[in-house]
Amino acid sequence: MFTKPLAEIYKKLRLYFYREMALQTSSDSLSFSEAFCVEAIYSLGEPTINTFAKFMNISSPNATYKVNSLVQKGYLKKVRSEQDHREYHLMVTEKFLKFHEINNRGYKKTMERIYQNFTDRELDTLNQFMTRINDQLVEPLSH
Repeated sequence: MFTKPLAEIYKKLRLYFYREMALQTSSDSLSFSEAFCVEAIYSLGEPTINTFAKFMNISSPNATYKVNSLVQKGYLKKVRSEQDHREYHLMVTEKFLKFHEINNRGYKKTMERIYQNFTDRELDTLNQFMTRINDQLVEPLSH
């Protein structure tokens, strides 16, 4: 059944991500916790501090502290919301994107290997299946 290979893929992706993050944080100014926070913010797509706090299941003051540290280190910037001037959206900086690119190496290598070893028809089928699987994933936040 497909569940075992999918679980293996998920496990390998997590392990590679953790290893790359650990390697990168040891040579950068980010702690492991900070790296996870900024990756979460990036993945959430310009969230507010409140949205980030809810996702991480932490208090707003704790989230604000983490965000301010990441802003100070140059990985995030706060941009005032045009709809509600009391809110700020969190946006990653170029410094973060360079950090993130290093963590993305494994993904790029895997994609190259897939394109080299799959036929166009297999790629089309894989795309259809992966799209359907993605549609079934649990959303990170319920709105």
